[in-house]
Order: sequence, then C-alpha cells, then structure tokens
Amino acid sequence: MHVREVALAWGAATDTGMRSENQDSFLVRPPVFAVADGMGGHAAGSQASAVAVERLSRTGAAVADGPALTVEALREALEQADDDIRRAATSLGDARGMGTTVAGVALVEADGQPCWAVFHVGDSRVYRLTGDGLEQLSTDHSVVQELVDMGMITADAAAVHPQRHLVTRALGVGPAAQADIALLPVEPGQRFLVCSDGLTGELRDEEIADLLGRTPGAEAAAEELVRTAATRGASDNVTAVVVEVQTVPAGGADG
Repeated sequence: MHVREVALAWGAATDTGMRSENQDSFLVRPPVFAVADGMGGHAAGSQASAVAVERLSRTGAAVADGPALTVEALREALEQADDDIRRAATSLGDARGMGTTVAGVALVEADGQPCWAVFHVGDSRVYRLTGDGLEQLSTDHSVVQELVDMGMITADAAAVHPQRHLVTRALGVGPAAQADIALLPVEPGQRFLVCSDGLTGELRDEEIADLLGRTPGAEAAAEELVRTAATRGASDNVTAVVVEVQTVPAGGADG
C-alpha cells in the first residue's frame, strides 16, 4: 500500500478570541496537518507561526509527485523552521521572545508502509478519538507538565495553574528545539485533532471528546470546537484542525 492510496478528509477553523490579533497559523495540506501558536509582541508571534507552517508546507509540497515523506525529512523541516525563525528575529532587530509551538500529524512512509508521524514542540496538542474515548497523543513541553510528571501537582491543578502557559520548548527561542515524533499505524476511521492551547484552555477533554464524537464531518467538527471555545470568551487565540482517515486500501497497513 502507498501513502497516496490513503483517502483523507480534513477541516480547520481559527478564532482570535479576546486577543488583539491572531498569532496562530495552521496547515491543512496533505501529507502534513499542523497548528502553530506564536509568541512574541509586535507581530513577531504571528510571523513565527507563519514561518513554521510555511516550512512544513514546502516540505509537504516537495513530495507531492515524488517519494513519500519520511520521518527524517519531517524532523529536518522542523529544525529548519527553528533556524528560519531565529534568522527572522535577528533581521527584525527587536524580536526577543519570537517563537512558536507547533503540533501536527503527517502521513509518512516508514519501512515501506504508510504511518502517521505525530509531532509536537511546546504545548499545542494532538489528540486521537477512538471508540474508547479521547486520547492525548502529545505531552506538553511546559512547566506545569513537568510538575505533574514529578507528582507535585495533579492534572486538574495544572489546568488552572498560573504558570500553565509557560512552555519549556519552542521553535525559535531557547536551546535548539527538538520535536517529539511518534509513529502510529494508519487505520480506517481514525480521527485526529490538532489544536492550540486556546482550545484546551477553554474546553475540558471530556467536552472535546463529546463535540468531536457527535459532529460529523472534519470541517464541521473543527468549526464547532472553535465556535464553542470562542463563545465562552476565549482569552487566547483558538485553532483546531481535524483529520479523518476515510478509507485504507485492501491489505491495510500490512499491504
């Protein structure tokens, strides 16, 4: 089975929320689907997220008529995005703190078979909806997540912690950022959600699971998630990308 034989559906939505500008960017261009949440004042955040998405878009476009995307190429694209943002910050002169989180899923080929590469840097998230419920596939690179991992606070406490927005890893700022990348098999009926923390800051996982599970259509699901968060007076930009696997050729991941 080839990557291009996997039939997908996707949709995306974004809202500025209570912020003065939208510093989120998203990409829905097979084989890559991503959300980037920028940081930095004077439009630096929006530029950083746009740079990350542009680099991923170019990497995806490069394989449109050639060999399938690989994990190595995806990782290289994220490293190049990190470099791109740092160069952009230097050219702007006063863009300290210019950076972005990024998360997403990409159809790649590994060992001759199509796989999902789930990638992220920072606290934008990737979820998978299954018959058993909503599963968070990414682990936040954040101060509060480290406190949770050390057993110092609970996940519920982390959701309202005053430092919940402080990330420990991002593209363009701090040490060179390494993305976490995990591989998953491609299966028919899979539904993924990629989102900025503006969504998870307003909706609990149980609410996300309910909306994602009962809203047919990837585009409609993305719009419903963002609309629900926005109507609650979202304090941050809110972005959601929903990706579905519609069909996998006979033989599936074995073929």
